[in-house]
Amino acid sequence: MAHQRPANMLALAVLALLNERPMHPYEMSTTMRERHKENSIKLTYGSLYTVVESLARGGYIRARETVREGRRPERTIYEITTAGRTELYDWMSELVSTPAKEYLRFEAALSMLAVLTPEDAVRLLTERRGRLMLQIEHARAGEALTVREGLPRLFMLETGFVSALAQAELRYVDELIKMISERTLDGIHIWDAIHTRETEPDRIRDVVVRALRAGGHTGSAADAVLNTTERAIAAQAGPADASPWPAWEQPAPPAPSAAPGDAAGTPGPHDRSRRPTT
Repeated sequence: MAHQRPANMLALAVLALLNERPMHPYEMSTTMRERHKENSIKLTYGSLYTVVESLARGGYIRARETVREGRRPERTIYEITTAGRTELYDWMSELVSTPAKEYLRFEAALSMLAVLTPEDAVRLLTERRGRLMLQIEHARAGEALTVREGLPRLFMLETGFVSALAQAELRYVDELIKMISERTLDGIHIWDAIHTRETEPDRIRDVVVRALRAGGHTGSAADAVLNTTERAIAAQAGPADASPWPAWEQPAPPAPSAAPGDAAGTPGPHDRSRRPTT
């Protein structure tokens, strides 16, 4: 049977802390917060207890003793086992040596950027650029603070990593904004065609076909664009409620005006509560 490694990075943090010294869960939580590890690892008190129990069941840690201080509730102090130390080293070795696929929200959005018009894409990317610059400034301020406090850089490597990622993303976003704005992005004429002002199905298809031919695009990529266009055309020619897309991807109807005495009105198309979470 294949080895089942804990998937939660909080479990890794617990093993690392107990590798330093035995602790009870409350001390683990306060130590991680003192070291600002919640910026890198999602930390809640409830999830911490769940992780501790899971590691204990797996034999990676064990209860060492139960103590009581004054009128406070009893607290169980845990220590790492030999199996836990082996798991910690093996897990860290894998994380440091082997890049893993991570499904990033921005990557997903880029894969479907043509849903937006080029103009809207530039506007929204420009907003993202401003937020990235703030993120970079915040990271640099954090690094400067650690230097002033005399904390060795060894214990804040993740801050520099986050800053480097944000700077790399900023360079990418700047380049993408420039290519769209200057219309040097390969395929931008197809992007324009997708958002054509034509309303007749045959004309929509013709605009996309002409754009593909003008750019010399053939093969599977061109077929995929045409298939998407055909589905959209078929939906327009069919029943009024037909659509080639899942319900949550369809444009939302305009929100009706609030009824007299109803100040809140009805949630509009940008209400986050309408969006799917899976």
